[in-house]
Amino acid sequence: MDIWETNKLLLFIGFVIPGFVSLKTYNLLVPSESKDSASQVMEAVAYSCVNYALLIGPIYWIDSITPWISHPGLYVALCVIALLIAPIGWALLYKTLRETQFVRRAFPHPTAKPWDYVFGKGDSYWMIVTLKDGSKIAGRYDTESFASSAPAREQLYLEESWVLNDDGGFARPRADTAGIMILSDEMVTIEFFNMTYGANDVGSQET
Repeated sequence: MDIWETNKLLLFIGFVIPGFVSLKTYNLLVPSESKDSASQVMEAVAYSCVNYALLIGPIYWIDSITPWISHPGLYVALCVIALLIAPIGWALLYKTLRETQFVRRAFPHPTAKPWDYVFGKGDSYWMIVTLKDGSKIAGRYDTESFASSAPAREQLYLEESWVLNDDGGFARPRADTAGIMILSDEMVTIEFFNMTYGANDVGSQET
C-alpha cells in the first residue's frame, strides 16, 4: 500500500493535520507530559473530526453556493482556515474556557502543576528559595531569568543572586553576580515577593 497516493495523502492531511495543530498549540499554552506517537495520532484524528463538526455550517454553505472551479481562491482560504486557523482558535478557546471560574467548578484547572501556573504568568518577583539543608538563596526573577516547564524537571535560574541580612531581608546583590541556577532536588520552598517593593523592603517586612 502506497501512502503517498494522492487520495491517501489528502485523507492524512484532512484528518490528522488539524488535530495535530490543535494539540501542539494547546501543549504550547499548557505544558503537559509527552505522549506516545500512537496516542497522539488517535487524538489528532478525534480533534480533526471535532474541528470539521464545528465548521460544517460554513463548509456546507460555501460548497453549496459556488463551484470551486470558479472561485479557487475562496476554497484555498477555506482550506487554510479549516486546517490551520480554526484548530489554533479552538485550542485558545478551550484553554480560556478551562480557566474560567464557571468551568473550574466542574473541571480542574488545565495547568497540572503550581510551578507551571505561577511561572507561566510571566510576572517578575523577588524570591527566597529554601534548600533542603535549611539554607536560603535570595534573588531576582525578572525578564532575563528562566524557569523550566513540564515535562522537564523543575529548574530555576535567577538573573541576580542577593545577600540576605540578619532580619531575612534583601541586603544587596552579590558582587559581580551573573545569576544563580537552582535544581529541583535541592529546593523545599520558594517565597515570592512582588516587584512593586524595593529590594531592601522585601523579606524583613512585618506582617
